[in-house]
Amino acid sequence: MQPFSQSSPATAERIADAVAAALGEKVKNVRVALGEVTVTVDAAHYHAAAVLLRDSPACKFEQLVDLCGLDYSEYKDGQYDGLRYCVASHLLSVSLNQRVRLKVFCLDEDFPVVDSLNDVWNSANWFEREAFDLYGIIFEGHSDLRRILTDYGFIGHPFRKDFPTSGHVEMRYDAEQKRVIYQPVTIEPREITPRVIREDNYGGLQ
Repeated sequence: MQPFSQSSPATAERIADAVAAALGEKVKNVRVALGEVTVTVDAAHYHAAAVLLRDSPACKFEQLVDLCGLDYSEYKDGQYDGLRYCVASHLLSVSLNQRVRLKVFCLDEDFPVVDSLNDVWNSANWFEREAFDLYGIIFEGHSDLRRILTDYGFIGHPFRKDFPTSGHVEMRYDAEQKRVIYQPVTIEPREITPRVIREDNYGGLQ
């Protein structure tokens, strides 16, 4: 059986150096953690950076294996500049046996927009539709950006941190109209706090 790749896997530090050299001033941050490389770029350089990561001889990330949205909500950290919505793409180089995570943050929280990578890697098509559906992130330049998991009449984006757990609407079959109808949610919102009740000598402790 032939090995997955003829080349040995590159170290994370070597990948980080290659990515930083290929992207130059387009790099906002390169971080190595737990043996993984994460590179962050500004939204203005997102598409150009993706092309460089695909075509640079030291990178050759031929495949986009995953793309997802992120909602940092109230989680604030200096390296994220306080921005809420992010898109993370996971890239693979089969020829060089290396991986990288590419991140970009949307500048506008009310209308989050980034460029589409569908023309760079066609596997981005459904991934971007999923991120649009669940997070409401707009991918500018996508040829067919529409919902992919929720229903046509669905309201809101269910993976956003401020989306209610019971949703905004519910559907039921109306016998009089003889069709499925949508109506406001009738479930009263409630917060359930789990309680742990133990005996006095639980576990032999005095």
